[in-house]
Amino acid sequence: MLSEYPELVAFLPCESPQAWVQWALENEELLLVDHAHCEKKAASTAMSLMYRYVDRDNLLTKMSQLAREELLHFEQVHKIMRRRNIPYVHLEASRYAHGLRQHIRTHEPAKLVDTLIIGAFVEARSCERFAVLIPHLDDELAKFYRSLLKSEARHFEDYLSLAEEYAGEPIDERIAFFRALEHQLIVAPDNEFRVHSGPPKAA
Repeated sequence: MLSEYPELVAFLPCESPQAWVQWALENEELLLVDHAHCEKKAASTAMSLMYRYVDRDNLLTKMSQLAREELLHFEQVHKIMRRRNIPYVHLEASRYAHGLRQHIRTHEPAKLVDTLIIGAFVEARSCERFAVLIPHLDDELAKFYRSLLKSEARHFEDYLSLAEEYAGEPIDERIAFFRALEHQLIVAPDNEFRVHSGPPKAA
């Protein structure tokens, strides 16, 4: 499935650890709850960028489209949860997003560029994780996650193209910086399972 998105695969530093895949399958309800939170946060991030950068026409267009899609995905996840009697509860966020965002530069346009690069990593990793889970899921969930792959890959492309557009200079070094951070966050063990967590810590 990911072979259809070679640029996305090349962008990510590594595949998801097999131990994370097994952890996800053992925590399917938690996977769905956190997935719902991720979609809601993604829509919120897109809206925040629209409010903060009102003079960036291309950003406004792409983030408006992205926010609508993310909210639709939230509704779809929530609908599946309701059918399965899974309550939507508060969860503490994983260290993944914070681990990336704490390195965002504070001056513009560097702040915007870093935020967009991180958005590209979040969307690319989401796409990769859905893809590795699909062969192991029941028919309903597998069909649902397969339906998300194309939009998640497009969101990755949108974030990356916007970062390139607004940087005014090559961003390869900055991508490499965040790629190294992302790799560390994905392979380092975690205490709590999340969509973007590392593998479980050994007991």
